[in-house]
Amino acid sequence: MKYRNLGKSGLKVSELSYGSWVTFSFQLDTSLAAEMLKIAYDSGVNFFDNAEAYANGESEIIMGEALKTLGFTRDTYCVSSKAFWGGQLPTQRGLSAKHLTDACNAALQRLQVDYLDLFFCHRPDPETPIEETVRAMHALVIQGKIIYWGTSEWEAAQIEEAYQVAEKHYLTPPTMEQPEYNMFNRSKLEKEYLDLFNKRGIGTTTWSPLASGLLTGKYKNGILGDTRMNLSGYEFLRERLESEVGRAMVDKANQLQQLADTAGIPLVNMALGWCLQNKHVSTVILGASKPEQLKQNLKTLDYVDQFDDSLMQQIDKIISNQE
Repeated sequence: MKYRNLGKSGLKVSELSYGSWVTFSFQLDTSLAAEMLKIAYDSGVNFFDNAEAYANGESEIIMGEALKTLGFTRDTYCVSSKAFWGGQLPTQRGLSAKHLTDACNAALQRLQVDYLDLFFCHRPDPETPIEETVRAMHALVIQGKIIYWGTSEWEAAQIEEAYQVAEKHYLTPPTMEQPEYNMFNRSKLEKEYLDLFNKRGIGTTTWSPLASGLLTGKYKNGILGDTRMNLSGYEFLRERLESEVGRAMVDKANQLQQLADTAGIPLVNMALGWCLQNKHVSTVILGASKPEQLKQNLKTLDYVDQFDDSLMQQIDKIISNQE
């Protein structure tokens, strides 16, 4: 496994990491979660991603129990949480100082850890001043409850405002952003954030590298069998796939499959390896739900040397969305 600095920070995270969105609780119990975490850890993965919203907190409980069972020493791995959707009451949502404090304390309890390595603002909150959010995150850093804080799916202007607030008031600025990044969704990381990368040096923990499974090739014949598309509460994934845009993506995935076959790289590894070609990607979060899937995902590093200019140009020609 190779490691990259998380932006300008000194933290080195594995190029491939493992997350629990959709899988933990919905598809994995504690026993299977422990098996998956061990496969990842034994392969060099040192970052495990989570959030308060994942399975309404159950995902963090499962991860915490699994990590305790496995007995990994705390100085060998990083774990994250995210705050925004903690419950239905006004005090349980958003990025107010109260909710961030409550969410952090709850995550520590569920994950059974003394501190969070990374703590994200899961979405921007138009109802809370950014200065309040920055001050709350700084307080959690000072208290030793979190080490680094960041954002997820924020606009570049909002992240820049957070930096300016931190500079003005001598507070801890955000270190990282967690955007979606894959062959079908690339503009935020490749275009919108460029000034932030150059000026602020933020790191990125990118999610959905396989575009919710579209870039595995398993939906070329429709939605069949055991898939997250059939999970209750995730109908939006099915609706996106069955839309005109979704059908066009399936067609491109089929063309990418042909290219992958020619290149001698499994499509899933070509999709993951493509993400790693971007120097602004600190880590790519994997979301496999089965041991064999995770092992295949982790083989991506065996193929990265095959990503020459010719292959990247052929990929760009198929997906046709470079701005």
